[in-house]
Amino acid sequence: MKTRILLVEDHQMTLMGLKMLLEQEDTVAVVGEASDGARALDLAKDLRPDVILMDIGLPEMDGIEATQKIKTEIPAARIIMLTSKDSEQDVFAAMAAGADAYCMKGITPENLITAIQAVKDGAAWLDPAVARMVLGRFQGNQPFSAGTAANGSGVPADCPLTEREMEVLRLIVDGHSNPAIAEKLCITKATAKAHVHSILQKLCVDDRTQAAVLAMRQGYV
Repeated sequence: MKTRILLVEDHQMTLMGLKMLLEQEDTVAVVGEASDGARALDLAKDLRPDVILMDIGLPEMDGIEATQKIKTEIPAARIIMLTSKDSEQDVFAAMAAGADAYCMKGITPENLITAIQAVKDGAAWLDPAVARMVLGRFQGNQPFSAGTAANGSGVPADCPLTEREMEVLRLIVDGHSNPAIAEKLCITKATAKAHVHSILQKLCVDDRTQAAVLAMRQGYV
């Protein structure tokens, strides 16, 4: 079954281009379009899409407010911020509002589809550039601990993961979904899912985004 997408974008040319891009994909279907936050809220309630692609700079009700209201009324809604705004204030405001992913409009089509599928599957996803910003907020002035590293296996000495789990972790940091990880490592999707589950347990984190932030903060990748 295709992933049902609601597009929320006020620039018509951008909306048309995004729709054309998504319509070329066999795994997704655009089921609705909105050019402002209020309309997005109405369509989210009526259509119940699998994933909402939300711009921030919308008229009347902006994307952050719309995200907050949609999440309040439809807690199960999955929302990806797709925007040109890369300020720390916008990123953290979107996360606080409940966004499940934050992507820049310069994202490659492949990574956008990866983000959509990851979010649909219940994972979080951050554009690599945004992930570095998030890392900077948590890291502060603390140095990376990569110096604790190398035990000869490519796994930092203080890291509890196996070599294979480290490979998976690097792909998580790069924003890959479980199916993409499986394809890149020539393993089954079930095995990829099992590795991700093991990584989350060993790192004592709740989701993939937390794992990626921790990995960069600790110098694991």
